[in-house]
Amino acid sequence: MKNKNFIPILQALLAAALFGASAPLAKLLLGEIHPIPLAGFLYLGSGFGLLVLHGVVKLAGSHSTEANLTRNDLPWLAGAILTGGIIAPIILMFSLRSTPAATASLLLNFEAAATGLIAILMFREAIGARIWTAISCITLATVLLSLNPAGGWGFSVGALGVLAACMLWGIDNNLTRNISAKDPMVIVTWKGLGAGSITLLMALALGIDFPTLSVVLECMLLGLISYGLSIVLFILAMRSLGATRTTALFGSAPFVGAILSWLIFREALSGRFFIGVIIMILGAVLLLGEKHIHIHDHRASEHEHRHRHDDSHHTHVHPGECEVGYHSHPHTHAPLHHGHAHTPDTHHRHGH
Repeated sequence: MKNKNFIPILQALLAAALFGASAPLAKLLLGEIHPIPLAGFLYLGSGFGLLVLHGVVKLAGSHSTEANLTRNDLPWLAGAILTGGIIAPIILMFSLRSTPAATASLLLNFEAAATGLIAILMFREAIGARIWTAISCITLATVLLSLNPAGGWGFSVGALGVLAACMLWGIDNNLTRNISAKDPMVIVTWKGLGAGSITLLMALALGIDFPTLSVVLECMLLGLISYGLSIVLFILAMRSLGATRTTALFGSAPFVGAILSWLIFREALSGRFFIGVIIMILGAVLLLGEKHIHIHDHRASEHEHRHRHDDSHHTHVHPGECEVGYHSHPHTHAPLHHGHAHTPDTHHRHGH
């Protein structure tokens, strides 16, 4: 399991690093752009940038090994755009008006817990004692980083709004998990274009001034890197780790933001930061060393996703040809009863 999980864990951590860099870099832009159009251009840059990148790859003649979205995937995608790309940021924006910064920072860590609860209760994702310990370590580490003993603390309607936003992002993560087997670049392109366009239309309706073209381009470039590429890596990690484990690792994003803030703004790193790093590493090690093995059943199914034939789940043949390496096409899985090490990946989202 160690070798199998190393790459997706690395993808989740890199996704967190790219996203964590967005906060201090966006702070540099806030002097020249209103927060609402900033959010819109970040999302739009994510979608438009990946759309261009996808086009360049196609023009270069590279053959995609990813599965395309189908009509059956659209409800999941629309739900993710609505909950995580539109409603959650709006609720958070209004909630921050009446919520102390320390409270909001602390409560935002509820996203990982919300994702896990929804994954377990609604999507039957399997979580054992080792994973609960790992998630607790990572959550504790992010709480330590977010905690501001000198700041104010209050629990209000605004605080409930922050929790509601986190719950919506938890729903977004789980909805995206259900289409994570499809082309992640296409998924994130549609999420970015959809959420970005609606947010910018909202800014226009509110009469908010837009910045210069150079600032817009800077925002969109940041969105491509810290939102677009980050979410692509996040989706790739979810394929192998499931929503709960991936979101827990994504909780390391604040540490990257803290380090970058220290480099850019010379904000001091407290002792809590270094304690948090140690606890975060412990959580990641627990996830990396997970060994979940039991006899389980696979029901007969038919779907399409990126796969190869050197695993124990894709034993179908291609008449007249021999497929080597990754490829994608509709295929059928016969019922299977066996046992091996696994995580809640595309083929192991069963209950216990």
